[in-house]
Amino acid sequence: MANPITATDLAASLPLADVHLPNIPGYWPLTWGWWLCIAAILIVISVAFFLIRKHLMKQRARKEALQQLKHFNNPEQLGNINLLLRQTAMSYYPRQQVASLTGEQWLSFLDQHLSNKHQGFISLSSYWQRGLFSPQGLELNEFRKCYKQAAIWLKKAQFPSSSNQIMEASDV
Repeated sequence: MANPITATDLAASLPLADVHLPNIPGYWPLTWGWWLCIAAILIVISVAFFLIRKHLMKQRARKEALQQLKHFNNPEQLGNINLLLRQTAMSYYPRQQVASLTGEQWLSFLDQHLSNKHQGFISLSSYWQRGLFSPQGLELNEFRKCYKQAAIWLKKAQFPSSSNQIMEASDV
């Protein structure tokens, strides 16, 4: 009786090559979808960097003014505080709009750029006028109210965007 041919014998007798698996796909070169993702991420990072830098540059005058305000701590320096407010305002608004304002108009301008709950320059108008123009000056508690209002304005004033500032400057 003849030996039956088994699969192993048959495979050994045929001239077949071993099965080679293809190489595992590499990470490089990337497909176009990954390039789009990388490009989108780089654009988002660039725009975020630009906006953050722009915001920090815009807030520079405000921060500097708040640092200087800390040095004005007695009633005789109310004029310096008023000058500091004016300089800060001119950093954000056109010179023609701010420089000519005096008295009630100036205080009203300051109040206009605060939310309703933070306004208080007009209500403290008599203190500001007396502290700036009267030889008797202010008492300490009156000065503190004016100082506090100036600090609120420097922290909370709503300044225009740079495009609005350019439009207002060209209108004048």
